Amino acid sequence: MAENIELLHEKHTGVLEVEGVLPVDNREELGEAYTPGVAKLSKLIAKNPSLKVKYTVSGKLVAVITDGTAVLGLGNVGPEAGLPVVEGKALLYKQLAGVTALPLCLNQVKSSEMVTTIKNISKSFSGIHLEDIAAPRCFEIEEQLKKQLNIPVYHDDQEGTAIVVLAGLFNAAKVVNKSLKDLKILINGVGAAGVATAKLLLDCGVKKLTLVDKYGSIDPMDVRYNTYQRDLAAKVQQKGSLKLSEAITDQDVFIGLSDANVLTAEDVKKMAADPIIFALANPVPEILPETALNAGAKIVATGSSQYPNQINNILVFPGLFRGLLESHLNNVDFALEKLVAQTLADLVPKPTNDDIIPGVFDLDVAKKVSDAVANYKRV
Repeated sequence: MAENIELLHEKHTGVLEVEGVLPVDNREELGEAYTPGVAKLSKLIAKNPSLKVKYTVSGKLVAVITDGTAVLGLGNVGPEAGLPVVEGKALLYKQLAGVTALPLCLNQVKSSEMVTTIKNISKSFSGIHLEDIAAPRCFEIEEQLKKQLNIPVYHDDQEGTAIVVLAGLFNAAKVVNKSLKDLKILINGVGAAGVATAKLLLDCGVKKLTLVDKYGSIDPMDVRYNTYQRDLAAKVQQKGSLKLSEAITDQDVFIGLSDANVLTAEDVKKMAADPIIFALANPVPEILPETALNAGAKIVATGSSQYPNQINNILVFPGLFRGLLESHLNNVDFALEKLVAQTLADLVPKPTNDDIIPGVFDLDVAKKVSDAVANYKRV
């Protein structure tokens, strides 16, 4: 890594720039790229607005939007401080999948105002990627946008995390010779990522799910939790308010989407045989891999590239959106999420303890994901 990140980004004033695809070197080319040529396009689009995706950049442009309320590892740092993250994601879209993306930061306004703003600018885009927006407002914003827009709306902290966690679990279950549906799974940290992951696991048939947040295991009657958390707790018929150290007993899987150093070696020893640990907090995981392994963990995954089994959303979003743009699908549902997860899992045909998920730069991941999405037929 560069010794001085500030100088690197300052040198280029960020990591992106806009480049034209048509030459403008003479009067004829000027007329083709701009006036008077564009007048013909404007007339066509005025008669049929849907033609904008055929004749303008809107047909291949994704908006990557944040308000900076929940930046990974940093919390609420504000819209401007969230901009480097969405700018980086826009770069990854282009470099890994050839998708053109525009980073945008919005003021931290009411959810309804944010929905209105995004809806008002949506005509310029073929997809909306939401990023680092705190729960529960992220749920409200995504729900409303999906209802009001006819282009795909995707929240990377929700769907992206859920997909890549499921992909890792598909192969982890194989390694420990257990059925995914029969696994006893504890999710620690039931914010945006935790809620989405829980919903996807339930849709996959997981029956034994325990949800733990900062006050303990979530009671559906506990008003300290938001509506989305309580509704989920009711679905899994969860009771009481056990501490993590109590709720972890006999669990097959720990999925940490929370804070650093909240899981101990003693906690791991209380789990069922061959425990699976997904300690995904960044930059410091819920438990260090070496500590978990020494305590008896069979498989350990983190969000870090420093260790094997990196569970990272970058495996999902570039290829997913390329496939969405190619197929003109306008919704990311559970069936599509499971398809992407299975596609990622299948890229590791013989998983092992230290190899349950492909690497970011392995096997042309983005292309495999985009092809799967592009060929997906909605039932």
